[in-house]
Amino acid sequence: MASIIPNFRLRRLPPLTKFRSTLPPLHLHRPSSSIALPVASSSSYEDSEEPQSNTNTLSTTTTTTAIEEAHRKNKSKKPKPFFPKRGETLELVCESLAFKGKGLCKVEETGYVVMCDRALPGERFVGRVTRKKNNYSEVTKVKTLSPHRDMVEAPCEYALQCGGCRTQNLLYEAQVKAKEEQVRDLVVHVGKFSYKDPEFENVMKPIVPCDTQFHYRNKMEFSFGPKRWLSKEKLDDKSEDANVFSLGLHAPGFFDKVLNVDKCFLQSEPANKVLAAVQDCWRNPELGLSPYDCHSHTGFLKHLTIRSGRDVETREPQLMVNFVTSSYKPELLKPLVDKLAVFPEVVSIMNNINTAVGNTSVGEQEYTLYGKATITEILRGLAFEISANSFFQTNAHQAEILYKLVEDCAGLKGDGSEIVLDLFCGTGTIGLTLAKKVKHVYGYEVVPEAIADARRNAKLNGVHNATFIQGDLNKISESFGNDFQKPDIVISDPNRPGMHTNLIKYLLTLKAPRIVYVSCNPATCARDLDLLCHGSVEQKLQGCYTLKSIQPVDMFPHTPHIECVCLLELC
Repeated sequence: MASIIPNFRLRRLPPLTKFRSTLPPLHLHRPSSSIALPVASSSSYEDSEEPQSNTNTLSTTTTTTAIEEAHRKNKSKKPKPFFPKRGETLELVCESLAFKGKGLCKVEETGYVVMCDRALPGERFVGRVTRKKNNYSEVTKVKTLSPHRDMVEAPCEYALQCGGCRTQNLLYEAQVKAKEEQVRDLVVHVGKFSYKDPEFENVMKPIVPCDTQFHYRNKMEFSFGPKRWLSKEKLDDKSEDANVFSLGLHAPGFFDKVLNVDKCFLQSEPANKVLAAVQDCWRNPELGLSPYDCHSHTGFLKHLTIRSGRDVETREPQLMVNFVTSSYKPELLKPLVDKLAVFPEVVSIMNNINTAVGNTSVGEQEYTLYGKATITEILRGLAFEISANSFFQTNAHQAEILYKLVEDCAGLKGDGSEIVLDLFCGTGTIGLTLAKKVKHVYGYEVVPEAIADARRNAKLNGVHNATFIQGDLNKISESFGNDFQKPDIVISDPNRPGMHTNLIKYLLTLKAPRIVYVSCNPATCARDLDLLCHGSVEQKLQGCYTLKSIQPVDMFPHTPHIECVCLLELC
């Protein structure tokens, strides 16, 4: 196993001295001022002091005098408003990457924060204000004046239009550095942990990069559409016809516009061959296939999902192809099934039926058109069966490293005496990889299909000391906890909204010796760490944990997503 784990020491990033010099000290009370940080939650985080610095600044008296002098010289000119108006154009410089990979910029005259999609650090550009949020505005890039630093050529022809790989034209080392900065920023300003604390450098670990930056995803979902989305340039030069059926990825910000994609650099080469085979024939009028129109709610083909796995015995690649359609008409899909069945990697072709008008790819009914209903993947020595709608880590190679970090943080004795509570357990991947070293694992998950997968995977691997229970962790009652012994270790792996306050209250009452928090959203992670460690007077929570480490992990290169593994110990 050691051979696949990268040498973290060789990957250590340069110190973020400029960033650290601007961070405020820790305050456990609620300060009166705030810093503008767009985060995932719908509410604004205004819990930290604005950084103060006397370096290279004028005194209050000098500043006031300078402003008065400027007003005397420019009586005929109106002062520039603090909030830029919608439609106004601004010359901006991107300072860093923030939530969802948007470029964070500041208006030069006022310091007001604006966010721009696809703006990268160091890039100078002209942007047009499109909308105002609570404490910042959004702009659209009109023209680049000078390119960003660390610029590279994106290998994918769709990189500038597709919403999948937003930072493909940014040097990878710069990508992971920006992600590490973002986590550090949120831990300090939202989590209220001080970088001046002597232990902070030991707590905040350098990001673990991903050795494989392309072809790492084992699941890709493509959409069918009645028209192609084209860039403004292609529309102007009329080089392509928009009134042609499309199969590809949604254009950023549009649920009804599909960018036609013939090859994706995120999925494996065998998966790209399947995509090319479907693209080659599905538009043939003789087949009678039509793409679903989300406006008229007519059409047959909705989505094409391609999942990759490995055979347990041979380790050879396996592919599952899933056609999501609006009705069950297997005779229409037969020509596509026959064409794909000749690929040796294709071992499963499924048909999910979704009659709803929305864009979801999960079907109400499922049929096997060819082969078997599942494929397999190996993770930390265990075999996992993956069905068409199963949740499974989409980067299996990096998941090996992520789960090794989880196990290291858990600090298992290895004598089979400990109880593990696995919250948001999904298909049981984390709990099952720990089961052989502990007394018992109790997993909770809201999705019943995931619980069924977890139980099947436990049986497949001969794990008999794992119990998986279906339940909504956002709606726990006072009886929660009656079904298991008090755990020695709690593992929590919530989705992007983080943990509900009721669950945090329960954990603070439970007082398990260790909590390993696995997060896919550093903003809500920092919020939850603050409550677990510092508590909240307003919510009547008394924190009782110490943050021992926070380890960012880059699971998805060229995207804004960041995973973190955090270790908390009872005070």
